[in-house]
Amino acid sequence: MQTYKNRSEVPTYEKWDLTHIFTSVAEWEKSYQAIEKLIEELKQYNENINDGAALLTFLKKQEELSNIFTLVYAYAKLGNDLDTRDHDTQVLLKKAESLSYKLREATAFFLPFLLSMDEAVLKTYIEENEGLRYFEKDLFETFRYKQYVLNKEKEELLSLMGEAYSVPSNVYKMINNADIQFGDVTNDRGEKVELTRGMYHKLLKDPNRDKRKEAYKAYYKPYVQMKNSIATTLAANIKNNVTMTKIRNYPSALEKSLFGDMVPKEVYDNLIATTKQNIAALHKYSEIRKEKLALDELRQYDLSMELVDEVEQTIPYEEAYNIMLQALKPLGEDYIQTLSSFRNKNYIDVRETPGKMSGAYNMGVYGVHPYVLLNHQDNVDSLFTLVHEMGHAMHSYYSSKYQPRISAGYSIFVAEVASTVNEVLLIHHLLKEATDPAIKKYYINHFIEMFRGTFFTQVMFAEFEKTTHELAEKGEPLNVEVFNNIYERLFKEYNGSIITFDDEVKYGWSRIPHFYRPFYVYKYATGFATAIHLADQLVKGNKEAQQKYIAFLQSGSSDYPLELLKNAGVDLNSPEPIESALQYFTNLVNEFQTL
Repeated sequence: MQTYKNRSEVPTYEKWDLTHIFTSVAEWEKSYQAIEKLIEELKQYNENINDGAALLTFLKKQEELSNIFTLVYAYAKLGNDLDTRDHDTQVLLKKAESLSYKLREATAFFLPFLLSMDEAVLKTYIEENEGLRYFEKDLFETFRYKQYVLNKEKEELLSLMGEAYSVPSNVYKMINNADIQFGDVTNDRGEKVELTRGMYHKLLKDPNRDKRKEAYKAYYKPYVQMKNSIATTLAANIKNNVTMTKIRNYPSALEKSLFGDMVPKEVYDNLIATTKQNIAALHKYSEIRKEKLALDELRQYDLSMELVDEVEQTIPYEEAYNIMLQALKPLGEDYIQTLSSFRNKNYIDVRETPGKMSGAYNMGVYGVHPYVLLNHQDNVDSLFTLVHEMGHAMHSYYSSKYQPRISAGYSIFVAEVASTVNEVLLIHHLLKEATDPAIKKYYINHFIEMFRGTFFTQVMFAEFEKTTHELAEKGEPLNVEVFNNIYERLFKEYNGSIITFDDEVKYGWSRIPHFYRPFYVYKYATGFATAIHLADQLVKGNKEAQQKYIAFLQSGSSDYPLELLKNAGVDLNSPEPIESALQYFTNLVNEFQTL
């Protein structure tokens, strides 16, 4: 595996080119200043929108500002993520974030103003001004929020609090990405080296149990040491969310989070309940794991170890990309040609380097192109990560190409469908191509592991969020002990009593960045269940299913998420997709046991 001490060593074609957004920081500064000017212009419309023409002018200026701000923020965020320690990029990002709060403050008047308007008057404005038809759907969508929007003065006050409310999340980001320093571990040459996140996930698969344990202890050590600080930031984030829920008079923090996507609370509750009713197969898999590894006791650092140790694969990035193109052929020629073209256009930042943001993500920049961050490790996990993130990238590409700016951004709820369909198609491809029984067993095991991480673990996280928010809503204290007790209980419920618990297990909550984006993780699980069904149709060569799926990718936010998925062929208002996915998992475990 190729490793790099700094970004200058990484080949140019494997790095982002941010000049696609701005050619220089000086050009970025010009746009930054343009936004400041536009913000002042927008402020002038406060109490001065008296007819359809003024409303149209305001909305057009607001969209223009949004377009420019998207570029300004993306440039700063992407630049900083390449080295979170870099002072200059930190400054740009802080300026961009500060600008977002000023923008919210300048436009805080508009929502109360719009909701105070009679709908008949708004319809008249639209009839008299053809240009308003572009904004019509969004304008009337806003009326859904009428009961949760405060008066103008209170909304302006809340907008001023935006930066303060984001402090817990920002503090955790700095702790988790810039300040955390893991301990040393022993490499293959017997040398002590500093653990990185990429190394950690690789070492957890090492056949040598002592190495797994060493990596596990080194990884959790800084989180345990900083447990009180991290617990304080997480508690503050949850309490901020609950406070905003009460201020806006939503029934609960959960329902506030679901409201925008028009997702009934029952969809969330049924996901958790249905999963726990069908948890036996996951417990059975833990028993198979313990037996296969011939362990007296199964511990958390044994849960990532590949059970089919006959297969060891190194998959360089170029090879991974080629495998991806073959696996995704069921999505059609246009999809494959477009995805192939992304490889050498500097859309993807491939390698792990010091200070770089951990993990992987896609950021679609409207009017430019998708940017994908990877930390490729030349293994099967990185192959799946590549396929996952390029699913997001293609979703961004199609939505931006086929939707106007106002509806090009898609909901997070549907985002995980596009990425997970790709992963399921990949596993189907790998299993089809496998001629060696050992390799087939390996991929079935990998699919089970993907299911466990993308579905079961995310449902467990979703229940953790629900439980902690409900405690906060009752005024109960949130601290290290409370978080530990909830997390340990849920970990046992989901993974089974067969596991012997190290003390570090209960601190698992401290390393989950998604908890600072409340009620997000359940969408991985619903997306995965949806993807199981859609991929099955695509693999069978169902042309109608293919056309519906590509149309779904092109749809952006042109409808509510559940309606978009229903059009693609999946109804999440019914428990059937979740039950079907869980039955699929049961079959996988049974097949693996037989093999």
